Amino acid sequence: MLVIYTSPGCASCRKAKHWLKEKAINYVEKNIFNSLLKESELKYILARSENGIDDIISKRSKIIREQNIDIDSMSTSELIDFVRNNPSTMKRPIMIDERNFLVGYDEEEIEAFDVRNIRKHLQSECPGQECPSFDTCGKLREDYQFEG
Repeated sequence: MLVIYTSPGCASCRKAKHWLKEKAINYVEKNIFNSLLKESELKYILARSENGIDDIISKRSKIIREQNIDIDSMSTSELIDFVRNNPSTMKRPIMIDERNFLVGYDEEEIEAFDVRNIRKHLQSECPGQECPSFDTCGKLREDYQFEG
């Protein structure tokens, strides 16, 4: 299931939700200001991100700048507590499902969440074993359970 972490007034969040609705992709929205994020959620988000805190925390956020907070020196536990108490430091939206992870709204990268489009592309565009990228294509076919 796709989960999208959002906040009110976030233009990128509105764009992402609009895109998901247009594609008829079901998702669960979690407003980071209306509900306290669970420790397990934040650990999962950190584990899925390529660059850890750099991917999900805005070091330019007001609280970090004004209080001169060094998040790089925090332990994982301290960081999680900090984010739970200061959700405004999170970049938004954060979209995450079983296969994909995306921070912010990017018109090209968000396409990874459209499994039907990926299947259609694999069916129409992949020439099979003669393709120089067949190792990747074959893996995608396997991941998306595409037969053809």
